[in-house]
Amino acid sequence: MDLTPQHMSLLERLHARDFEIVAFPMYANYVGVRKGNCAALLAPIAAGRFQLHGQPAYLLGGNFSVRVTREGHDWFVWKKEKLEVNPARVAELENFTAQLSQALMPLI
Repeated sequence: MDLTPQHMSLLERLHARDFEIVAFPMYANYVGVRKGNCAALLAPIAAGRFQLHGQPAYLLGGNFSVRVTREGHDWFVWKKEKLEVNPARVAELENFTAQLSQALMPLI
């Protein structure tokens, strides 16, 4: 993956805001960012920017989960692992998403 100095500067800004820059082997074409139990994939685009690839997710065992409804309950699921969705987990994911969006905005 070819990253420009502008991409690297943006990754440094994310790191300064306590985001971990991580590699997710299944998604080698993207830059992973993680904070707490949440993560997202970033695709480098022109002008030294990043575009969110997919949606931020809650992590289960270090893997991206999906949110599903089963038997009237909401769950974060990855393969056979599941974790019930609760207000604290939803708040953590929403906070992560908001902080990431803010950090990715261009400086004016």
